[in-house]
Amino acid sequence: MRRPRNMRPNIVSEAGLPTRLNQWWESIPFLTSAIVVVCGAIYFVCLLVGYDSFIEICFLPSAVVSRFQVYRIYTSILFHGSLLHVLFNMMALVPLGSELERIMGSVRLLYVTILLATSNAIFHVLIALLVAHNPFLTNDYLMNECAIGFSGVLFSMIVIETSLSGVQSRSVFGLFNVPAKWYAFFLLVVFQLLMENVSLLGHLSGIVSGFAYTYGLFNILIPGSSFYSSIESSSWLSSCVRRPKFIVCTGGNPSGYIPTNTSQNSTSGGLLSGNIWGNLQSLMSRREVSAQPQSVEDSRFPGRGRTLGAPQGQIASGLNSDSNLQARLLEDSSPNHSSDSAILSTAQRSTEGRHPVINVATTGAGVPHHQGAVASEEEIKKLVAMGFDRTQVEVALAAADGDLNVAVEILMSQQG
Repeated sequence: MRRPRNMRPNIVSEAGLPTRLNQWWESIPFLTSAIVVVCGAIYFVCLLVGYDSFIEICFLPSAVVSRFQVYRIYTSILFHGSLLHVLFNMMALVPLGSELERIMGSVRLLYVTILLATSNAIFHVLIALLVAHNPFLTNDYLMNECAIGFSGVLFSMIVIETSLSGVQSRSVFGLFNVPAKWYAFFLLVVFQLLMENVSLLGHLSGIVSGFAYTYGLFNILIPGSSFYSSIESSSWLSSCVRRPKFIVCTGGNPSGYIPTNTSQNSTSGGLLSGNIWGNLQSLMSRREVSAQPQSVEDSRFPGRGRTLGAPQGQIASGLNSDSNLQARLLEDSSPNHSSDSAILSTAQRSTEGRHPVINVATTGAGVPHHQGAVASEEEIKKLVAMGFDRTQVEVALAAADGDLNVAVEILMSQQG
């Protein structure tokens, strides 16, 4: 009897690991992956040459104030003190930076990152000066504290991402839930208690900077979309723009910033849902998974998103309310009837593209959405205050199932 030839077991899984790693790396947008490479390369070069004079490049408030060594603002965020330090920071950057880059674009996120690093340093110096020279209790320790690492910018990104997500609570390491607005502060305390040599003021400055960005205090410093478009169209950046991982800033909000204030009644917008714990088990916390099903990736918007509409089983239940919404919009906007009709037509075509099973034009309905996801007047006023037309806001909110973050993306794409 012929002996069967031995087969290699798990040949699929053997080839699957490098393939999955390659797919994971290719899914990381251009700027986020570039920061990971730069920080990792700097650490390993320092390791190879034996460089450990971090006092020369760290953020030292006394040196910035007395000798005006502003270069420390940017060198300090690129250097890390240990392998775990750079590893944890980059593992935190990948999910946070990827989602923000898909929303903002690569060039815009680069500008925002530089802005956050600068504002972090300013808040750091101001707090250190206040502690050192207040009339009650003076202490020079913070002025002479040497801080390095990307974690200050990461805390700013955590605040921005939490505000964008719109969730009411978040889970800290899967142990307990905290209010979303206090999430960054809980992480600050946890890291301070569990880890050694952690810069409390560096992380706190990042949180303050993130809230300042969230509440629009930096809007005057952020240029319009034409600024980013001109950079992307420049010849010296053409080789980067042509790369598939590069995300172009598509315009949108004329003021050039991403609005991040959300209503307390908002639900999760899908940022990092269910992935942050898998990508960052030791550093970041797992956020609550949205109850909505995962959608297929859309080539027009890189990365994981979700369909801007109700599931098929709920489309029919929203048809009557959508018809009433269209009639009310047309009645309320008779002076601009022609332009509003064009907007409604655009919203219908967009919805048809996302739900090919339902012919929206035939059914006479507008944009499908949940009956329970009617936008509140507060959400409408917020978007109107950002410069969007009220009729466009109501249509976008209807198309986004009442999700404020998705409605902002629709409004920005229409203006672009």
